[in-house]
Amino acid sequence: MIIIDAHSHLWQKQDTIWNGKEIRTTQNGRSLFLGEEVQMLPPFMIDGFNSAEVFLSNMDYAQVSAAIVVQEMIDGIQNDYLGKVATDYPNRFVVCGMCDFLKDGFLNEAKKLIEKGFHGIAIPGHRLLLDQRRVYLNSTEMMEMFKLMEKNHVFLSITLADGDLQVEELREVIQECPNLRIAIGHFGMPTIPRWEEQIKLARYENVMIESGGITWLYNSEFYPFPSAINAIKQAADLVGIHKLMWGSDYPRTITAITYKMSYDFIIKSKVLSEKEKQLFLGENAIQFYNISNPIDLPYIKNMSE
Repeated sequence: MIIIDAHSHLWQKQDTIWNGKEIRTTQNGRSLFLGEEVQMLPPFMIDGFNSAEVFLSNMDYAQVSAAIVVQEMIDGIQNDYLGKVATDYPNRFVVCGMCDFLKDGFLNEAKKLIEKGFHGIAIPGHRLLLDQRRVYLNSTEMMEMFKLMEKNHVFLSITLADGDLQVEELREVIQECPNLRIAIGHFGMPTIPRWEEQIKLARYENVMIESGGITWLYNSEFYPFPSAINAIKQAADLVGIHKLMWGSDYPRTITAITYKMSYDFIIKSKVLSEKEKQLFLGENAIQFYNISNPIDLPYIKNMSE
């Protein structure tokens, strides 16, 4: 089957400030993150460069045809690098631009990103609730940006705050921009109460749900993540399997598991049918992101087999 990753990250270097706290690459895949040192990348990525080339090697090994690259404020804005990635590997990556949504005037940034050819814009919505201010998804400037995106056929990749805190804000966006393609990430945060309210937004025709980070949410349970499978089934019961897409949240999730393991637990599941797996792992994403002619990658046998 063709496999598409609907939620991944790339960056040249982490060096930013969020909510007054530093995020910075240190060494051996580690980063200073909001006051503590964490293993942000696998330890073999010693220079902190989360490159397209290393990701492509992982994708080829795991037989993942293409990946959607989103952005997160904790990684810093990576528009320059991702623009180059899109140019260098147009058949493997669909990249999202990101604006500095914490400052007024981001509409002009969005216009420039669209002019440069970015196919999507990413909003880490859960980062818009700062100690000193909150940026609303249905604010005047946001709505102007969404209408511009809708007009130019640019999709929105968004993650929301826990539960239903931002659901009504996004519902207003959906209703005002019925032709704006929207992918809601992190699978609605299924370990948090009222996560189903995020999933239900996919009942609107232009909205999809992607599972980026779901293995992280169930990390304490670990492979083969039976509760994650249950969450997928529950979401499918709410909106239909045709509204759901797989995402890995690469590279942060592969500090605990391999990239292939981030979807292999779905392949091996006896709860999902073969058709459900095909839709969830690739077919839905191919249609939503308008991916033409995804490559079919061969299986390369491990030396240990």
